[in-house]
Amino acid sequence: MTHAASEHSGAVALTSSDATDVRGAASPGERFAERLTGSSRASAEVLTRRLVGQQEAHLTTALEAVVADGSLPRAAALVVAARRRFVTGTAKSLAYASLLAADLTVGLSHVTLVDEAAVRGLDVLPEVGPSDVLVAFSFRRYRRETVAFARAFVGAGGTLIAVTDDADAPLASIATQTVVVDTESASFADSPTAVVAVAHVLATLAAASAKGARRRIAARDRLAADLGLYLEEPW
Repeated sequence: MTHAASEHSGAVALTSSDATDVRGAASPGERFAERLTGSSRASAEVLTRRLVGQQEAHLTTALEAVVADGSLPRAAALVVAARRRFVTGTAKSLAYASLLAADLTVGLSHVTLVDEAAVRGLDVLPEVGPSDVLVAFSFRRYRRETVAFARAFVGAGGTLIAVTDDADAPLASIATQTVVVDTESASFADSPTAVVAVAHVLATLAAASAKGARRRIAARDRLAADLGLYLEEPW
């Protein structure tokens, strides 16, 4: 499995090592030292083109791999079949979890984001049962909080869907379904591009097969209009 990632800066340029080693060291600091060096503003334009080009190619490859292994339809089926759906992640992975939870909530009921702020894992675990599912986002360097909560969730009888970057990642051995997403990039932070796309596809598949999703979405649209949540043209 290959990894690496994408951040933006006008003061750095890729070193020659990015062409030969896309995984690199586990630490962003070490990858920065491996891949990026001081440069002029002109080289920032070159960096932008190279990063965007690499990410375009990477997204196609990563999504083709997910389609080929069939993991997303199986994961969506588990989400739809569950009585309650929990989604979690820590640090950067909390952003992925938040996106998925927001999209799932549109078409399905009983979706909860376990963010350790508004909702804590400790409060969820005592009530977990066999009809509950947890979607856990966990990417290198694999935060302890996510792994510990997921293990406890499975131990309480729940079903785990792990969205991660390696078939041998810590959560893969205890997950009912693992979705492996390549996070390769040419920069120092592992790329979010394919992960966000996978979360989007997973939510769409779940809504497409969930009983009552169309009715729920229509009801939400009516309520949003009644509450005046969105601006109307002319702005």
